[in-house]
Amino acid sequence: MKTPETPPLASDCPPSDQAPALARISSQASPVDKNTDPELMPPPSDGDDLPHMSPDPMAGSAVSQEPGEGDLASLSTPLETGFGTPSEWSPGIKEQELSESVSFPAEETNRPELGSEEAIEGVSEEPTPEDEGYPTWNYSFSQLPQFLSGSWSEFSTQPENFLKGCKWAPDGSCILTNSADNILRIYNLPPELYNEGEQLEYAEMVPVLRMVEGDTIYDYCWYSLMSSTQPETSYVASSSRENPIHIWDAFTGELQASFRAYNHLDELTAAHSLCFSPDGSQLFCGFNRTVRVFSTARPGRDCEVRATFAKKQGQSGIISCIAFSPAQPLYACGSYSRSLGLYAWDDGSPLALLGGHQGGITHLCFHPDGNRFFSGARKDAELLCWDLRQPGHLLWSLSREVTTNQRIYFDLDPTGQFLVSGSTSGAVSVWDTSRAGHEGKPEPVLSFLPQKDCTNGPAP
Repeated sequence: MKTPETPPLASDCPPSDQAPALARISSQASPVDKNTDPELMPPPSDGDDLPHMSPDPMAGSAVSQEPGEGDLASLSTPLETGFGTPSEWSPGIKEQELSESVSFPAEETNRPELGSEEAIEGVSEEPTPEDEGYPTWNYSFSQLPQFLSGSWSEFSTQPENFLKGCKWAPDGSCILTNSADNILRIYNLPPELYNEGEQLEYAEMVPVLRMVEGDTIYDYCWYSLMSSTQPETSYVASSSRENPIHIWDAFTGELQASFRAYNHLDELTAAHSLCFSPDGSQLFCGFNRTVRVFSTARPGRDCEVRATFAKKQGQSGIISCIAFSPAQPLYACGSYSRSLGLYAWDDGSPLALLGGHQGGITHLCFHPDGNRFFSGARKDAELLCWDLRQPGHLLWSLSREVTTNQRIYFDLDPTGQFLVSGSTSGAVSVWDTSRAGHEGKPEPVLSFLPQKDCTNGPAP
């Protein structure tokens, strides 16, 4: 992502005639609170027990400060009215207007394709006949994965510093991490990975960007249409305690914009979960009994407020995670009150409310076919699979070890065949979702121990 030796684009680069006007953001400092992280504490009891089912060296850094009169090139075009086919929900991003205060590297950082000989052991790629040039990765778990590289010196400078998760960029070019020192780091893939036919020893990975937040980071995510070949789409969103939602430039590490939410007392309140809409036009943020929707073209405090609990009905508790269906105009919300909610994308109207977990929901993931989605919770050994065609029907439950309040991520490979999850014991488990085993549910095809500590962020 970061290419410091490349000269930036000229600030007087002619803007696109179709680019929307730049949005300005105002400055306001945010207090820092030293209270205990609510994500690591059990949720407050609200008496809502739901039934099981119901209808390189550091190339750049940034400090979490509000820009004074900074401009942000809008991240997307406005959402079209109504919904069409899935291909219409994720249109290509239009050319954006660049602010004079923002510059990007001119060189494009395309990721070269890897042949099967230099691919990670146990993984092969076969180009699809209908889309030559865009390979499909076929995983084989007949043997243990081969260790290539990692980053450990970066996290050993401070005592009790540990990673809280990692997320691939949508284009697969780099990795975003979160850690206990409240720093987001971006790693490029090891350069040795691109040497065709050469067996080289991999060096330790070093972050190319560090983005410092002011307090405990609640959630973070990539812009949904991010591509390293289009700097105007390379953004990261983050939310931390007692701070606004921040938008970071993934090429420079600079703070570009902020989205602010206020409670009924007009006090700044922090989002507990973040998720960009598939078309990139909106940023959905989870709060207590509320989802707020910001337009990515207008940073600031203006937003749509969607209550998830009203008149003693609905989904209560803090909305801890949000995920969009890749095939249907809807999204799912998980809550620390142990409930799952399905909502219409356009107006947030509730579609279904599900219950079944023993702890607060910490992560959601949709299958690429759009018919199934998976949920996991803290202090809950079950990983549940739901069928959207029968919202109240639980397909099956998988077992994993989660004994703490820590968020243990899981994810599907791009084809949706393999589900990978970490655990508090450190073991990584892989299930083949296309094959039903004993009792009609998938059996683990591989389980291995990459480290003798908690593995909280596997990402195939």
